[in-house]
Amino acid sequence: MTSIQHNLQEVRQRIAAAASRCGRDPQEITLLAVSKTKPASAVAEALQAGQIAFGENYVQEGVDKIQALADEQPEWHFIGPLQSNKSRLVAENFAWCHTVDRLRIATRLNDQRPAHLPPLNVLIQVNISDENSKSGIMLEALPELAQAVAALPHLRLRGLMAIPAPEKEYQRQLAVCQKMADALASLKQHYPFVDTLSLGMSDDLEAAIAAGSTMVRIGTAIFGARDYGTTPPQQ
Repeated sequence: MTSIQHNLQEVRQRIAAAASRCGRDPQEITLLAVSKTKPASAVAEALQAGQIAFGENYVQEGVDKIQALADEQPEWHFIGPLQSNKSRLVAENFAWCHTVDRLRIATRLNDQRPAHLPPLNVLIQVNISDENSKSGIMLEALPELAQAVAALPHLRLRGLMAIPAPEKEYQRQLAVCQKMADALASLKQHYPFVDTLSLGMSDDLEAAIAAGSTMVRIGTAIFGARDYGTTPPQQ
């Protein structure tokens, strides 16, 4: 068993245990393996271990891996901040975008999505902890943006994403995660097809699952420590 295969097994067991504790079916929760800064060979290793969905934070790095692994057909999610000048690459290459936080980006993704591809699955990013350093909209702006995104024909609004501020205490993690779950439930009242809450990473996975997350984003626990080298990766 390879280290990545072993790590995936451990993460899946942790997800299953967290789901079991709150009476949920582990099959309801998608594991998104965050492969940023890792080579295509590491993704290939995870694919061989049964992992399907992968998250990339940097557009060009992600596109390079998508091209290198085109024959393997993994499911690619863009989960990093998206600059307008890189939206076409996301629209043309990824199946999901988790970080829609303004109508301009949504419109560009819609207009740039190739006609031969299915609609791009999108999540609206919410700045749930009101951090100046984080992308995402405030909850009060969600209804207006959701209405606009849902009307775009080449996008498919699937739900919400958030990166809560770090909290060590479980109950504080749970409280923030519950706010996101409530926001998704409210969104579903208007858009019954909404089905995804991308919430939870290594440090708050249990709280996110207890609150109702349907997709957790795990990187280091699967692939090991990230190596950014001497220069940051290209967006």
